[in-house]
Amino acid sequence: MAFTAGRLNTRGTGLALLALLPVGFLAVFFAWPVVAIVGRGFSAGGVGTAVADPETWRLAWFTVATAAGSTLIAVLAGIPVAFLLARVRLPGVGLVRTLVLVPFVLPTVVVGLAFRALWPDGGIFPLILANAFFNVAVVARTVSGLWSHLDPRAAEAARALGASPWRAFRSVTLPALAPAIASAAAVVFLFCATSFGVVLILGGSRFRTLETEIYLRTVDLLDLSGAAALSLVQFAAVLGALAVGALARRRRENAVRLRSHHETARRPKGGEWWVASAGYAVLALLMTPIVALLLESVSTEDGWSFAGYRALAGHGTRGALQVSGWDAAMISLRTATDATLLAMVVGVLASVVLVALRRTPGRLARGMGETMDVALMLPLGVSAVTVGFGYLVTLDALPGDLRTSPLLVPLAQALVIIPLVVRMVLPVLRSVDVRLRQAASTLGAGPARVWREIDLPLTARSLVAAAGFGYVVALGEFGATSFLARPDTPTLPVAVATLISRPGALNNQMAYAACAMLMIVTVVAVALIDRFGSVRGHSSVGEF
Repeated sequence: MAFTAGRLNTRGTGLALLALLPVGFLAVFFAWPVVAIVGRGFSAGGVGTAVADPETWRLAWFTVATAAGSTLIAVLAGIPVAFLLARVRLPGVGLVRTLVLVPFVLPTVVVGLAFRALWPDGGIFPLILANAFFNVAVVARTVSGLWSHLDPRAAEAARALGASPWRAFRSVTLPALAPAIASAAAVVFLFCATSFGVVLILGGSRFRTLETEIYLRTVDLLDLSGAAALSLVQFAAVLGALAVGALARRRRENAVRLRSHHETARRPKGGEWWVASAGYAVLALLMTPIVALLLESVSTEDGWSFAGYRALAGHGTRGALQVSGWDAAMISLRTATDATLLAMVVGVLASVVLVALRRTPGRLARGMGETMDVALMLPLGVSAVTVGFGYLVTLDALPGDLRTSPLLVPLAQALVIIPLVVRMVLPVLRSVDVRLRQAASTLGAGPARVWREIDLPLTARSLVAAAGFGYVVALGEFGATSFLARPDTPTLPVAVATLISRPGALNNQMAYAACAMLMIVTVVAVALIDRFGSVRGHSSVGEF
């Protein structure tokens, strides 16, 4: 008993030390800046006035309504694609699995300009469609992950008893998929409600959400109390979405454990061809803005031309940029590398801690794990502007004054990547057979050696996929970067936003050419991620 208690105490100490880095990182580089900004808003005495202002709730209603519309479209479009990925065996389905993920990791400025090429005047409808375009992959990959594990015999039994295909789906399959659909919908709503670049490009000054209004009040009006009030409203909505997502994710994991995996992919039969066709149609629609952007990048008033690509070697019309387009691209590559390395260290350690807490008996450990899991997702739902401005008013208190450090932008980008790394690595770590780890421990291996010999080989593909995925997301991050990057060190998405805001046809062509380059890099990276990051035939990418 004394030996067992000693091992438990040692394990608890080691777990606390492991948790120190991810928890400390979140505390210093997320909680502290956000609390500082909100605190300044309260100290200004205007939060109550801003909360009582009808304009605040009009913005909140518009944000919720557009996010709900985008979520609904993403769910309706994602379910046929999920069926295609989970149940259909046809040539080209593997390519569908890769291509459907491309929109999710495209930089927001790329998507904004792609939809602007289709709808030059912008408006609410393209704004809603653009946010849905981003998130079809979340629904498709999350729902297909559960759908591929469902035993098809229950639906077949319903059909044998006389139920139509639609009734069998509605009464048997859909209730089983409900946890995955709810989990995906909660995450999609979270992403849509905090969308920044797309709203800025397509909505302009006519259509503002909480996110863009926080930016306006912080940067242009210096209205910290109003920005703080809007941040609090946004934060409350985020917590609600995260709570729904966590509950649905737990139900989904329980559902998967109750069913053994069956090889259910086959050629469609009867009415299933209509569903499969709908999945292919959704994919074709997802590719339409991408093709439009590529065409726009080589289209000029005088015909087809690569002038925009050649002009990236310069600074644009009337010195629109302080650096060349290629220099901005190199800055993006370096910044994304730093952000990915940082996010991988923090995210992997956080995943290890979450798995250990889940395997530790007792309600306290489980509660701590669930709380930490939700906390790790919070950076996705808090305004990037709030975090960025918080950096500027707090980080001077740290040694070295990070406000002037080249690490400032990577730190902000890492906050966005860490939740995605955790969502990709955590399910794979949880799937490692605990008996293998126990056997290694019994033979005298310490925790570090168990991780090196057991966990690392089994999770290597997932780690590579997470690193690649995080790198692509960092490469296109725009929200926090647009606020923190200096004019002489812009990333490529910030340079694109600068070019598109300046007059001149050449600036416009340069912006579209830069977006096309970002998109091509994204497509190649996603293809590699999906190939090397797949586990048992299903990639962990998009398993939220």
